[in-house]
Amino acid sequence: MATDPSELVSTSALALLRRLEWRVRHAVETVLSGEYRSAFRGRGMEFDQVVRYEFGDDVRDIDWNVTARLGEPYRKKFVEEREITFLVMFEDSPSLQFGSGAQSKREALLELAGLVMMLGAINRDRVGCIQATPTGYHFHEPMRGRGAIMHTAANLVGSAPPDLTGPNEVEIPWRLLAKAAPKHSILIWLGDHPPRPQPDGWSVLARRYQTMGFRIDDPWERELPRGERFTAFDPTTGQLITLDGSKAERDAHARWQAQRDATWSRLFPDPLSRLALTTEDNRLDALVRFFHARLAAR
Repeated sequence: MATDPSELVSTSALALLRRLEWRVRHAVETVLSGEYRSAFRGRGMEFDQVVRYEFGDDVRDIDWNVTARLGEPYRKKFVEEREITFLVMFEDSPSLQFGSGAQSKREALLELAGLVMMLGAINRDRVGCIQATPTGYHFHEPMRGRGAIMHTAANLVGSAPPDLTGPNEVEIPWRLLAKAAPKHSILIWLGDHPPRPQPDGWSVLARRYQTMGFRIDDPWERELPRGERFTAFDPTTGQLITLDGSKAERDAHARWQAQRDATWSRLFPDPLSRLALTTEDNRLDALVRFFHARLAAR
């Protein structure tokens, strides 16, 4: 009796997620402890009212308009949300299918997305997901509970990559994103983040959510191989490209890197809101360092 290929993908994805869950649970219990929530709490709160400023209050909460009008310091009072909502946006572009080593950028980025979703599940948060591809998108609304989140994550991790013979441009559903999660939720945009203009409406999302960007770089993107000529497959064109390591090629690569980093910084101005790894890095260790850095900044 033949086995349904989609069932094989689902089983493989669930097996991977269970391994990731064990690693994340161990990290939460032994390394992260309560730091995970502290890394996000503090600015992600609902406004309640304006009250008089008292010694010891956070000066960042001072409402300068009310202070100037009344002649004495007033601050904004917030009501802390009782839970965190994660909205994972996976931009599944064909360029992610490049890989010079054992793993493609897409495989590594999917693992990173799975780690984030398992982290939310273990900490009893709500987790939602939007997977945008060149041919459409799949939306899973934010839900709580290990089973529901595991199912959503399995659909993402086990999804088939975009057809390299089809379109390259990914149409991200920005309007859906703007209403897909409550205000002050954590929006994590995982993608290749190539050099390009800032999307229309991004500034609205950046005000509504706590925005973060995660990307995976191939080692060849960080530095071109040196020495003899080499051939690489370009998934965006479906062609083999031969590079000879000339000065012109290296200069062009340096310009591309600078443009990409400029785009990256414009989207996520706060260095603590962006995480860039290579396919050779340990994704969980990098997430732990990311949360530690955010907590230290607070």
